[in-house]
Amino acid sequence: MFTNEVKYRVTYADTDQMGYMYYGNYAKLYEIGRTEALRNIGFKYKDMEAAGIMMPVYENYSKYLLPALYDDFLTIKVTIKTLPTVRCIFDYEIFNEAGSLLNTGQTTLVFSRMSDNKLCKPPQNLMLLLNKYFTK
Repeated sequence: MFTNEVKYRVTYADTDQMGYMYYGNYAKLYEIGRTEALRNIGFKYKDMEAAGIMMPVYENYSKYLLPALYDDFLTIKVTIKTLPTVRCIFDYEIFNEAGSLLNTGQTTLVFSRMSDNKLCKPPQNLMLLLNKYFTK
């Protein structure tokens, strides 16, 4: 299992009229979390796309437990519980500075060749980087 944490400060632009982080921005936090998690192990989305593979979102699920507020310093915890195949499932937990769980979520992304939009296997360099977290 692979886990990574990323920090994010809620900006005024992230909030709605009630002062709560707008619900649509949680998908942005998921993207920040998964992009930075992979970057932290040495894998960049940008390089994968330059090699002709993209990862579109196939499914997105969110559960809102408590609101994130303006200026909250959040922790985005990202977990990959199983090695990717043509799909990669990311689980998320978002906490505030007090450690309260605000949101849980899950996204499923698929690996797709940009040339023909057909599903494909994950890039070998990504699998090499992730394998060490799943082998004992």
